[in-house]
Amino acid sequence: MSAPSPHPRYPLLFAPLDLGFTRLKNRILMGSMHTGLEDTEGGFERLAAYFTERVHGGVGMIMTGGIPPNAEGGFGARLSTPEEAARHRVVTDAVHRADPGVKICMQILHMGALARQPDCVAPSAVKSRVGLHTPQALDEAGIQKQLDDHARCAALAREAGYDGVELIGSGGYLVSSFLVAKTNLRTDRWGGSFENRMRFPVELIRRVRRAVGPDFLVVFRIPAMDMLEGGMSREEVVALALAAQEEGVNILSTHFCWHESPVPTIATMVPRAAFTSVSGRLRSVLRIPVITSNRINMPDVAEAVLARGDADIVSLARPMLADPEFARKAREGREDEINTCIACNQACLDQSFKGQEVSCLVNPRACNETTLHYPPTTRPRRIAVVGAGPAGLACATVAAERGHRVTLFDAASEIGGQFNLAKRIPGKEEFHETLRYYRRMIELHRIELRLDTHVDAASLRSQGFDEVVVATGIVPRRPEIEGIGHAKVVGYIDALTGRRPIGERVAIIGAGGIGFDVAEFITHSGPSSALHVDEFAREWGIDFERHPRGGVSGVRPQVRPAARSVVLLQRKTEPVGKGLGRTTGWTHRATLHKRGVRMLNGVDYRRIDDAGLHATVQGEPKLFEVDTVIVCAGQLPARGLYEALRKEGIAATCIGGAFEAGELDARRAIDQASRLAATF
Repeated sequence: MSAPSPHPRYPLLFAPLDLGFTRLKNRILMGSMHTGLEDTEGGFERLAAYFTERVHGGVGMIMTGGIPPNAEGGFGARLSTPEEAARHRVVTDAVHRADPGVKICMQILHMGALARQPDCVAPSAVKSRVGLHTPQALDEAGIQKQLDDHARCAALAREAGYDGVELIGSGGYLVSSFLVAKTNLRTDRWGGSFENRMRFPVELIRRVRRAVGPDFLVVFRIPAMDMLEGGMSREEVVALALAAQEEGVNILSTHFCWHESPVPTIATMVPRAAFTSVSGRLRSVLRIPVITSNRINMPDVAEAVLARGDADIVSLARPMLADPEFARKAREGREDEINTCIACNQACLDQSFKGQEVSCLVNPRACNETTLHYPPTTRPRRIAVVGAGPAGLACATVAAERGHRVTLFDAASEIGGQFNLAKRIPGKEEFHETLRYYRRMIELHRIELRLDTHVDAASLRSQGFDEVVVATGIVPRRPEIEGIGHAKVVGYIDALTGRRPIGERVAIIGAGGIGFDVAEFITHSGPSSALHVDEFAREWGIDFERHPRGGVSGVRPQVRPAARSVVLLQRKTEPVGKGLGRTTGWTHRATLHKRGVRMLNGVDYRRIDDAGLHATVQGEPKLFEVDTVIVCAGQLPARGLYEALRKEGIAATCIGGAFEAGELDARRAIDQASRLAATF
């Protein structure tokens, strides 16, 4: 049977790519992500299920998470012996059984100075800003060992059934630390001039190619723009790319940023396809195909990247967590059914950097394919879901997808709950996509949607539902502060929806995620940099056109003046923003600092009056002479309906914020809701 024709909107995305001895069925690469499954009991079986689901979803090529070539290369399952190679066969055999035309390559990742063990190694004893330990400087014998270990790892990858390997020469890991003068202080043949500094990656490629032969894919991930003060110049990047090509690399994969770079590249505040022009300029001097990546999360974005000539292949990593059927839906013209990655990082990268298993906020089945199933029901039931926020939407969608008859109630005039606040924040526009997805699922699965509808225990009883799910969300907590009813006090919902005017001088009570969002919202001026690459580049000091060293050397960030004077306050004595996401929190703190937002901890609130907010800061009395006090002091579960149902003897299940308010944890809410719906 011939393959289905691609949708006419995406002719380039679904065009095959001839690589000489082999070819790719389309231009969609599932990019590398370390899932943590590699390090668990039965992890390779779980990985097989995880990858196979994406194969059935239509990808052309898969890149595994990073696998160390030796003990000093990093944590987790390494590949250094034939016995270890046999374990990988579980994955490669499963992928090739599912579709022999899909290529799976193993990324060889030596973490260098970023490895978590004390005996980590690097070209020089230079500690990374984000590393745990100062690495040991490699001597000549140590360098030869690392080169040989990489070559042996690549040969074992071939034995394990992989179609190729990716050598990661970016990110601040071992290879890239040879390339940059600030981390390579050597004075021998491996350091000094750039010709010497690039000797290690070039020799690495040479030995790997020799070890695997000519008919095996070798991909090199190059730091196309490392976003690092004093990083690689464009001329150096080009020289390395040309050398890699001459040594037999089949595909060049462009990467952006070291982990210690002060520029965001993966957060939701980054514009879609922000960095692909850098890939395009590099592609123009090469004969081999080029992969580009970062914030490409919808098929029209991917197609436009290919049409501009920025790349030959697009890498979609997190979007493949969010929706394993991304490629199939695009090919069939069902892009409105794609569960779009919103680049929140909460369940994926934040988890990975904590050494925990990865999943996805919008798709809890990601990496749980063997344990979380949504099979068609054999006993359809009538289910009422009250509340159309994230928890209610997830529960209703999964239950209806399985064949249950679902009625979804909400007192508001639109679905979304707290997501309707999030989508208003500059830099969080991607939340619109999640709501678009759920609107389509409501249509597709014929969920009866009743908006502008208040329900009580009696009405639910009278309609005879088999199951009642309460997802009524939260109510903002009102702290007991003298003067909390003063006219200048505004709740965060009123602030974000514009129901109440906000003055020029503002104090925000509460510095959790909501407090930071409110501060962003009320200080922002001009266009959202998440929607405009030029604005983003100016704000973070990136020069895409001239490409100075690292793309940022000597470039001064240009920040638009803040719309208001704001102070962000918290009771806790820990640093403000400590509880924010590990991979995104620093970006929010940096943005507000640039706008002059003051952040104070150890604050006790005394009273609010005409003069402003009276408090003590670190025990010292302080008057904040402000026009507006915005309260972001947490939430309480909205459990009135649930308690009324219990009182009436009506069985119900409480989920989401109504179950536990916390810090508006959409990840927990969607996961809990999906798992509940899987049991009906």
